[in-house]
Amino acid sequence: MSQKHTISILCNDTPGVLARIAGLFSRRGFNIESLSVGNTEIKGKSRFTIVVGGDERVLEQVRKQLQKLVHVIKAWDIEREEAIEREHALIKIDVESARKSELLQIVTAVQARIISSSGSAWTLEITGDPSEVDNAFNLFKDYKVLESIRTGRIALER
Repeated sequence: MSQKHTISILCNDTPGVLARIAGLFSRRGFNIESLSVGNTEIKGKSRFTIVVGGDERVLEQVRKQLQKLVHVIKAWDIEREEAIEREHALIKIDVESARKSELLQIVTAVQARIISSSGSAWTLEITGDPSEVDNAFNLFKDYKVLESIRTGRIALER
């Protein structure tokens, strides 16, 4: 049965490691839904958070192959009930004067922040679990969205 998995990978921060990790998923025919990489508290180490859909048995094989990559220290699946997940998004909206107070109520309700306002364009910042960010995007769809971007999911275990 195919389901979404959040895989965490601790590795050495070296050139080419991203290509090797992404290539492993690609060769197995998995589409990476979300990928985030960042430095850790340990100098010279990076942590990947990858969200991918797939069969548990095949993903277990991928995790085993990840462990065999030279620069990978540890690869594991973060169980949904044990995960603390966050996403970050920026969205630029063209705000009509007549709808500013309405939009401000939505911004407050989804705990977004206005990080820039220039003329009629507002740039909003949203941080939360993936469903909260989805909800915010859904509420903003009735406005003129000029552009938007979302980070990949990041996750830690409780």
